[in-house]
Amino acid sequence: MQRHSMAAEGGGKEMNEIKTQFTTREGVYKLLTHSEYSRPNRVPFNSQGSNPVKVSFVNVNDQSGNGDRICFNVGRELYFYIYKGVRKAADLSKPIDKRIYKGTQPTCHDFNPLTATAESVSLLVGFSAGQVQLIDPIKKETSKLFNEERLIDKSRVTCVRWVPGSESLFLVAHSSGSMYLYNVENTCGTTAPHYQLLKQGENYAVHTCKSKSARNPLLRWTVGEGALNEFAFSPDGKFLACASQDGFLRVFGFDAAELHGTMKSYFGGLLCVCWSPDGRYIVAGGEDDLVTVWSFLDCRVIARGHGHKSWVSVVAFDHCTTSVEDGDLPAEFSGSDEDFHEQNHFSAGRDRANSSHSRLSKRNSTDSRPVSVTYRFGSVGQDTQLCLWDLTEDILFPHLPLSRTRTHTNVMSATSPPATGQPPSTLSTTTSSGGTNSKDNLSNSSTSGNPTNSLPGTLPRSNSLPHSSNPANSIIDSAFIATSVSKFATLSLHDSRKERHEKDHKRNHSMGHISSKSSDKLNQLSSSKMAKADAAKTLGTTLCPRMEEVPLLEPLVCKKIAHERLTVLIFLEDCLVTACQEGFVCTWARPGKVGLLSSQNNPANSPSGTVV
Repeated sequence: MQRHSMAAEGGGKEMNEIKTQFTTREGVYKLLTHSEYSRPNRVPFNSQGSNPVKVSFVNVNDQSGNGDRICFNVGRELYFYIYKGVRKAADLSKPIDKRIYKGTQPTCHDFNPLTATAESVSLLVGFSAGQVQLIDPIKKETSKLFNEERLIDKSRVTCVRWVPGSESLFLVAHSSGSMYLYNVENTCGTTAPHYQLLKQGENYAVHTCKSKSARNPLLRWTVGEGALNEFAFSPDGKFLACASQDGFLRVFGFDAAELHGTMKSYFGGLLCVCWSPDGRYIVAGGEDDLVTVWSFLDCRVIARGHGHKSWVSVVAFDHCTTSVEDGDLPAEFSGSDEDFHEQNHFSAGRDRANSSHSRLSKRNSTDSRPVSVTYRFGSVGQDTQLCLWDLTEDILFPHLPLSRTRTHTNVMSATSPPATGQPPSTLSTTTSSGGTNSKDNLSNSSTSGNPTNSLPGTLPRSNSLPHSSNPANSIIDSAFIATSVSKFATLSLHDSRKERHEKDHKRNHSMGHISSKSSDKLNQLSSSKMAKADAAKTLGTTLCPRMEEVPLLEPLVCKKIAHERLTVLIFLEDCLVTACQEGFVCTWARPGKVGLLSSQNNPANSPSGTVV
């Protein structure tokens, strides 16, 4: 893999240079060049017109202690390797299994963690023509093909997941906007299924399959307008979050098929979604270049994050860095240790999160004091950047009543305009353009004292960006997105708004949300006028608050780490894993976890020619 040689800090003055390390408060994350997985020839894949590269992990509980397995798709090819992570260099000459498909391409996949052993794994693979295959890459068996004749759905499979806690049920989403529940034991029948309405709600319906004998699909969900881009099960498996091309996040009670709550993107489609490890928060990303944090309990947007310059393709929580410092508060557990499968993530079947993280659910129900808590999540996008974000107690537990017009005295955010028409007061702050050293200049004037803080006092607790104080009907709404993070920190939103807007939107991979130049065909949206009218209806409501109505997060880290758009972000115990559309799966060692490979990182034996 051809990369530029870097300076020791992973820096470099040229904008096009790729970073090979980055620093957070925990320490330095380093790219392990020897742990790069790709096609055996290591040649960058020509990704034009192909489906996104995706990665799935499973642990087979191998007695040797090397039980991690990795699966990834590149174009028409699917690979299955032993994943050695930070311990040993990858040996790409020995895939356990490799498959090349004709006429259709793999689009997504998922391991069943319950049935995985050293001798056998159950891997579901979705395809661009709508089929779903069940394979065992260890036994090299192809046991079943679902929707083989495409009688159930002819559109591309966008997401496939085993139902949490089940050895036989799995859920499949398609670009048609439908989801289907399958049982591996059932056949799909030789005729198109006939459906009977089971449940209907606002912009969704659930049908059962009418049949004298058991057949697939068991259920058909139709959700929203246009493609259903991704779904994610809650950590306890009871709820399902769906991100759709119509821009809506919809959260359902899975068993009862009840709609729990909804959220609307700022504009454009939502492409990705994930749950916090305790199930309290959902983060979604998409074509508005934002990450949006939604409270499951309150059913409302509590923060947005702006750092990407293009569509956000993956969001994921880091269960290892997410933490609670709360003394001896009475515990209220919203879930048990068993809740922490990895279904809240793209790649189910990884090692379970450490059971101690069920402490995340602790919160005192009678005392309004916020605990000291940090939820860490990450995002990657078509802008080739990795962003890391911290969600802290000043955002989660504001000290004033939870009204839409509140001022966060300890969060850099403005209120929505008062009824009198007077401009809302804003908070002064100093912000560094780098995004990692921003400091609160604020005193928590309305608080009864600072919450317990496990971090050094010099580190920021909030990564919110300042807001414009202009009360006009969303000048921020129309202008803010075109600015990059560095501009955001140094310019007011009023400066050359139109100029920046036009400049930033000329790039191919930027937000072509309703434009004909959009790289994704948004033909599911009946017309741009209709879409704009719908957006106008929701903007300023609880479905989609205006920009000044919720805190705006600034990323802790925002680094260009690839030449092609990024399609994977997975947090593991010792590392985080990213992948780009060129077909390179990269391992970034967590601070202090470089281990064996640190002594091997030199240009002479680096297979990809990278100097760390």
